Amino acid sequence: MEPVEVLLVVSIEGLLDKTVFEKHLKREGFTPIPDEPFTYLGESTTHKVNTVLYIHSALKRALAKAGFAACKVIFQIGDYPMEAYRYDITEGAFVPVDL
Repeated sequence: MEPVEVLLVVSIEGLLDKTVFEKHLKREGFTPIPDEPFTYLGESTTHKVNTVLYIHSALKRALAKAGFAACKVIFQIGDYPMEAYRYDITEGAFVPVDL
């Protein structure tokens, strides 16, 4: 499968440690975009469903390490339309948000 670009924009409330958060995302393959806070680029060579699961998993681990109060994320995988999610702390998972 050809690599596709992944654009990730995160909105976090109550983030305790931005350095830990960004360090983890870098390790997972997401590079911060200069002068764009909490915006990252990455690449994927897997199917869309697997990429979405990977993004959720990477973000969940980064958030757990850094500490936070609330999180929303919107991302685009290749030419697919943007998808938005919020982290539901009670479920411990990202849930879709209607745009």
